[in-house]
Amino acid sequence: MESELNVLGEALQECGTDPVTGFFRDGCCSTGPEDVGSHTVCAVMTSEFLTHQARVGNDLSTPRPEFGFAGLTPGDRWCVVAARWLQAYHAGAAAPVVLASTHARSLETIPLAVLRDHAVDVPPDLSSLG
Repeated sequence: MESELNVLGEALQECGTDPVTGFFRDGCCSTGPEDVGSHTVCAVMTSEFLTHQARVGNDLSTPRPEFGFAGLTPGDRWCVVAARWLQAYHAGAAAPVVLASTHARSLETIPLAVLRDHAVDVPPDLSSLG
């Protein structure tokens, strides 16, 4: 498989495996023609972001066992749809972003400067993200 790039022009890094994220459920925000939603932003979930997403009809917190989805909690890293992340940004509820794990395709929707403004190194203690 051809190496995919992140928004920094480097090799795309893993986003998260607990829970396993990504359109292809491979832990990375990899993308391809099948991913029409562009699940390319590696975001660290916060209460504000999850609440906003539920309010706009994208409930990421409620478990959906029929799809093997346990639901997300603050601190989880998840590949979110670029347009959904941008929607949350405009509403003042953007989640922090891991740039090394955010696919370059995100730049088709979100300016790099905006992503950089929300960039984080994921802290070892995720409780502060509640």
